Amino acid sequence: MKTTLICLVLWLACAAAVIAAEKVSLIKIDGAIGPATASYISRSIEEARAQDAQCLVIQLNTPGGLLDSTQTIVQSFLSSTVPVVVYVAPTGATATSAGCFITIAASVAAMAPATTIGAAHPVTLGGNPTGGGEKPDDTMKQKLENFSVSYIEAIAARRHRNVDWAKSAVRESASISAEKALELKVVDLIAVDLTELLKQLNGRVIDGKTLKTVDANVSEIKMSPSERVFQRLWRPEVMFILMLIAIYGIIGELTTPGAILPGVVGAIALILALYLAAILPVNVTGLALIALALMLFIFDVYAPTHGVLTIGGVISFLIGSLMLFNRADPLFRLSLSYIIPATFVTAAFFIFVIGKGL
Repeated sequence: MKTTLICLVLWLACAAAVIAAEKVSLIKIDGAIGPATASYISRSIEEARAQDAQCLVIQLNTPGGLLDSTQTIVQSFLSSTVPVVVYVAPTGATATSAGCFITIAASVAAMAPATTIGAAHPVTLGGNPTGGGEKPDDTMKQKLENFSVSYIEAIAARRHRNVDWAKSAVRESASISAEKALELKVVDLIAVDLTELLKQLNGRVIDGKTLKTVDANVSEIKMSPSERVFQRLWRPEVMFILMLIAIYGIIGELTTPGAILPGVVGAIALILALYLAAILPVNVTGLALIALALMLFIFDVYAPTHGVLTIGGVISFLIGSLMLFNRADPLFRLSLSYIIPATFVTAAFFIFVIGKGL
């Protein structure tokens, strides 16, 4: 009886300790920064606040992303009532381009050993503050660079980080290691893993709140199904394939009236492609050339031009595809391995259609 009572007391004590343990929320970002990422981070901040978490830890590894999505994330950081800790990890990870802005905007910036941060020149950031997707001219590039410099300067000053280095990350695409970042006061600490990070965060005062993280329960917030799907969809290759489906579907419906299925599939693909075009940094001229190719294909179905318009459509399609995305952008570059086969398939498709009509 006595042993049972002791066990019961110990069990109640352990249960009370578990209940009393503080919470830390965790999310992991691995890949380009886009609308789905911004939505995921904003939702996670709200969930961390609802759970009364000590802080939200964002484990980050990104080559960059869209500037408007980065702005949304930074705004959510600065308005958050929950301390946000950006942890560039695991070893070998990078916080490049948009990741540099996000790391500097965090309440606490941390890095794992052998990680890097920097290279935040706006040329490597998809999109621009005005929301346009056109390839910027020299004047627009200068405006975008000036905006990015002032933006990162304001963020660094707000978080009391090295403003001069932050500006050089934009103007000169400066990039440094975790050790150098700590030395230059770009980040606040270096931690080998999450456990060590929580130990170093323990007792740190952020906005008047003393963090209690050393024995905290870590709860990971997962991406929602819709966020996961959209994260995989917002790619140039996906938009390009949707455009091809739209073209084939619409032409298929026009050449075989009453088939219904090609028209429905083509219309859905067209709407999705236009939606992605509003998000991705698309060159309007390239989009117009592809639209011109579609019109030439349609005209050649009904006009007795013996395929002349189809040849013009194929040329317009190839040039438009090459111009659709900035090929100097490593994140949103449409590979030739998609463009060349798609051009040949499109040419073969419409030559077959026109040939059958003749």
